[in-house]
Amino acid sequence: MRNPLDPAKLSTAIENVHRAGMPGLFAEVRDGDQFWRGAAGAADLATGRPVTADMRHRIGSITKTFTAAAVLQLVDSGQIGLDEPIGRYLPKLVPGERGDAITVRMLINHTSGLAEYLPYAYPSLEAFPDLAECRPRSLDDHRLTRFDSTELIEMGVTAPAVGAPGGTPGLYSNTNYLLLGQLLEQVTGVAAEKYITQNVIERARLQGTEFPDGPQINGPHSQAYEAFFGMIDPPRDYSVFDMSYAGPSASLISTVADLNRFFGLLLAGEIVNPSSLAQMQRTVPVISQEGKVIEYGLGLYPMEVTGGGTFWGHGGTTWGSGALSMISGDGGRQMSVAVNLQRWNGLDSSGRPQPHPIDDALTAFYRVAMFG
Repeated sequence: MRNPLDPAKLSTAIENVHRAGMPGLFAEVRDGDQFWRGAAGAADLATGRPVTADMRHRIGSITKTFTAAAVLQLVDSGQIGLDEPIGRYLPKLVPGERGDAITVRMLINHTSGLAEYLPYAYPSLEAFPDLAECRPRSLDDHRLTRFDSTELIEMGVTAPAVGAPGGTPGLYSNTNYLLLGQLLEQVTGVAAEKYITQNVIERARLQGTEFPDGPQINGPHSQAYEAFFGMIDPPRDYSVFDMSYAGPSASLISTVADLNRFFGLLLAGEIVNPSSLAQMQRTVPVISQEGKVIEYGLGLYPMEVTGGGTFWGHGGTTWGSGALSMISGDGGRQMSVAVNLQRWNGLDSSGRPQPHPIDDALTAFYRVAMFG
């Protein structure tokens, strides 16, 4: 049961997230033709400059939904087979039996069994997923490093497999989406970022969404504060960062208004064909980077909000930046929110993230946003 948008409740709920410890956040909530935009807190803690709801922001792994949509457009046109082996298209990157066994679908839904490359690209994260043994030093070492996508892919492909191709639960791995970027380039002859821009971003008429052409964010934006589970204290600004380490997996810059527009069009069947949208909503169990088993589709996953109901969307994090976008199954209610602090939870004695007031405040905001 949804209630109409209540601007006063939404303003109070977003302010409560700031009071719980989030430096700054901003959001847009839609209900049919009605919308609310709001912000709370600071974009820059040093100057006190406030966040505003129209700011541009790194959206992390929400990029995966855009990349998946681009691949599925080529499935719609018959240029890619969803259940074809990736070795048919990229035999040098995924050679031999694995290339024959791993399908395009397995890359999109994280059941390929390919390892995550990040702990190999960032040596101080070598112990991942053991968070207590990870250190943030590599973030500074590689702040301006220009990574080559095929070298990152090689790190993930040559690392020990984390599962059998097609096995469940799968394991969330950015290696999969770097491979999808190479697949797009191989099939179209156009760099993945350019192809996604022309066929997804421009098709959806998203004015504030782009892949970065350097370490800076163009236009009004917030600083990006990384706490790394209390190991960076006070949190450090990583808003200037070379995102080549993420590419078509997690490097997009967008706005909360653009995200709502994109997911609204996607679920209306205007980005990919309805048959491909149905494939995107077919889920399998996958172990997330937080170690939780979630249901994951093809660049989309369902989310439950306290109060009842399931919503579709995706979340994303980069160093210091986070975003979440969700939409009701009927497309009637939407929320996109951006936050400028990441990994705010401390670790307990066993290395697990401890609860933080920000978590509860965000959950309360989601509930007000999606139900009123």
